[in-house]
Amino acid sequence: MTSALVDQARQQSLGDLPRRTARRVPDKLAIVDGDTRLTFAELDALVDRTAAAMHDAGLVKGDRLALLCHNCWQFVVLNFAAARAGVVLVPVNFMLGGDEIAYILDHSGATAFVAEDALLPVAEQAVAASGGGVRQRLVVRLHGGAVADGWRDLQDWLDHDGADPGVPVADDDPVRMMFTSGTESRPKGALLTSRSLLWQYVSCVVDGSMGADDVELHTLPLYHCAQLDCFLGVDVYLGATSVILPGPDPAAILRAIEEHRVTKFFAPPTVWIGLLRAPGFDEADLSSLAKGYYGASPMPVAILEEIQERLPDVDLWNFYGQTEMAPLATILGPGEQLTHAGSAGRAALNVETRIVDDLDQQVPAGTVGEIVHRSPHATLGYYHDHANTAEAFRGGWFHSGDLGYVDEDGRLYVVDRKKDMIKTGGENVASREVEEAIYQLEGVAEVAVFGISHPRWVEAVAAVVVPKPGATLTSEQVIEHSRSVLAGYKTPKYVVVADALPKNPSGKILKRRLRDDHAGLAGPDDTGGPGTDG
Repeated sequence: MTSALVDQARQQSLGDLPRRTARRVPDKLAIVDGDTRLTFAELDALVDRTAAAMHDAGLVKGDRLALLCHNCWQFVVLNFAAARAGVVLVPVNFMLGGDEIAYILDHSGATAFVAEDALLPVAEQAVAASGGGVRQRLVVRLHGGAVADGWRDLQDWLDHDGADPGVPVADDDPVRMMFTSGTESRPKGALLTSRSLLWQYVSCVVDGSMGADDVELHTLPLYHCAQLDCFLGVDVYLGATSVILPGPDPAAILRAIEEHRVTKFFAPPTVWIGLLRAPGFDEADLSSLAKGYYGASPMPVAILEEIQERLPDVDLWNFYGQTEMAPLATILGPGEQLTHAGSAGRAALNVETRIVDDLDQQVPAGTVGEIVHRSPHATLGYYHDHANTAEAFRGGWFHSGDLGYVDEDGRLYVVDRKKDMIKTGGENVASREVEEAIYQLEGVAEVAVFGISHPRWVEAVAAVVVPKPGATLTSEQVIEHSRSVLAGYKTPKYVVVADALPKNPSGKILKRRLRDDHAGLAGPDDTGGPGTDG
């Protein structure tokens, strides 16, 4: 009995954070979402009631609750309420189809499913295609839609009159199952604990210069752990204010920064690029913005230079990591953005990072190998996937699947994903290096480089290029420019000029789709191509 009481007194769970912050700053503004304003005291009360409702509805510690919803204050409440009730939250990508969501429901073993009203058609398809494990279905009525048969209104949980159910949650009990983005393969369910998340929060706060006075704008999907945990979770932990938008619309971002005097903003490079190209950018009052963060993919050097020229008072940080690291692994700070452009920085406060060869032996500085980490940030492993867990953690290090090297001062440079390295004619070509070269060409807004099958070279370098608004580009121009700055074998043999690149909602370019869509560029008798427009 004494041991249980000691454990209770020492508990440090994700679900504890709103209560602790509410006791420090009860009347401070926690959440802004449209017309909804929640103080930290109000947020904590909602978390209490919702956790009690889960408990009274029969959800027990370790049960999984899937959540399919755009960004909203209800998402925040469910995130902390599930953790307070000992329930494992399973955020679901709202861009997925019914069968893909059914896979997540079945693989996670979800017994409860909360879905936004606008997403009910695909949610019902998913439930119908799943194995029938979902016993409770609730609707987040963001658009005033009717509650369909077989579903309950989430408002019933939010209005519940119960109190904190007092479920003991140890720091290494799972509180979240984050499915990997699946840009290369079937998504895997990475289990994160309070230990994973809170040690990561400490790394973010210290290395990312975050504080209670921040006013942060959240526009990237909260189902992605970068927005949910590097930023929103940290804000609740510290007592900072979170302004929530349903998505990363550039015009809405500019308005929100002005209206709410936003000081802090995170986005992947694709969203930063869209913001810079927005028609109202130069007229917007962005003087409150002091901290900018990027991640999910490397920032082109040309875009870094443009951000620092057009937003000279904004300090920038590069956050590099992956879902399995909750997700932060390394950070490049404001003083090194241009002096060490392209670097992912050094290991975060609570992370140890090194580069290894195929035998898992550490390699010297300057040598490319796989990036591996040791950290309390790391996932417990993949749910019901012992083989992939064992492979990822071989030798006692988490293997990221990314290739990179460190310089003599310990700064990390990410070369490519292992699966994105192009092997053409016996030579290795890093897609990122080719992308950086193409970005130097005037008129290029975005580019993605990837490998396609080739009858002579085994793989050939291909690129899809998106011009800036009003610019005209041809494939021949891109190839000619590439030849002028790259070795011949690195120069794209095929270039497609397109209107847009396929991306997931977190801003990652879907290279698997590009490889599939453009697999036929090289014909059976092809020896290299002139490029194509289309």
